[in-house]
Amino acid sequence: MRSSISSSEGPPGHRVGQRPDAWRRFALTFAATLAGAGLFVFLFVATVDPWDMLPLSPPLHRIPISTNARYTMPSLARSDRFDSAMVGTSTGRLLQPAVMDAPLGAHLANMAMNSATPWEQDRLLRLFLRHHTAPHVVLIDIDAAWCFASPATISGPNRPMPDWMYQGSPWRGYAEMMNLYAVQEAANQFMWLIGHKRQRYGSDGYTSFVPPDDRYDPRRVDELFRGWDIDRRMATGPAAAPLSMPMLRRLVDAIPAGTTKILWFPPAARDMQGAPGSVVAATRAACRQAVAAIGRDSARTLVIDFDIPGPLTASRDNFWDPIHYRMAVARTIMDDLAAAGTGRSVPPGDARVLVPLAR
Repeated sequence: MRSSISSSEGPPGHRVGQRPDAWRRFALTFAATLAGAGLFVFLFVATVDPWDMLPLSPPLHRIPISTNARYTMPSLARSDRFDSAMVGTSTGRLLQPAVMDAPLGAHLANMAMNSATPWEQDRLLRLFLRHHTAPHVVLIDIDAAWCFASPATISGPNRPMPDWMYQGSPWRGYAEMMNLYAVQEAANQFMWLIGHKRQRYGSDGYTSFVPPDDRYDPRRVDELFRGWDIDRRMATGPAAAPLSMPMLRRLVDAIPAGTTKILWFPPAARDMQGAPGSVVAATRAACRQAVAAIGRDSARTLVIDFDIPGPLTASRDNFWDPIHYRMAVARTIMDDLAAAGTGRSVPPGDARVLVPLAR
């Protein structure tokens, strides 16, 4: 009786160990292919440099590409195309450098970001100041983000923020580029570079984020106002301390004395101002007093308040929602900021100058 064939034997011509060798070759080939693909993707992202922050990337004309402005604004903050800057939240995004540059004699970058916390604004402006030692004009949008700040908003971001872009060596960026978001944004930047993608965000930071005026619908606006739970703004009580004011003071102190500094309160709908004696009204008043004190203590500083009872705030027709105004209001603000920033008067119904600009 013939013995059974052992597991180490095979058909004629088969050599022991042939199958493990084949698997080894396959694994090595697969690993090499994977490594090559990874290297290609890394080189693609590092060459395209979607956020224009890497030291060795080619000098291409890149544009702000990302929806999260925390990734796109550092490039503007470092750029020598600008000698002036504005920071803030979405309530400052409608200010147009193309309109304000000539009256102010500046080259402005609008670095306002949606829902930017005081901490985020502080980091962004300090990055700008590190790369511009003698800026001409700096504007800071003082809205609810500053006046109603919380411990969380003066110590961290509202949205993902790439720490490496704001501090330390830019060489660190090469270690931060192998992630899906960087690959996605490199692809978007590349598509724009070769002419297959429309530019969405302005190269000076300005982008209109509100709909065209011909789409304005008062009924829709009324619905948005109801959704903001404005009734709670009528609750009475003492003012909350403006927790962000020490941070604001340090930030203003960091701006060179020769720079024109403009601290401005954007207009919000009358419904947002709070009833007399309410917590909201008292906190807003305390914030104004604190900002005015900072302005009086700083050279060449203007403090101007558009959030006052008057034509801009009285009508809902001036707003898309309780805090976002329409383009006609933005134009009025720009004209008045340019006037006040050059020592001229502004209509008292538009704004109240809390601290005039001393030359």
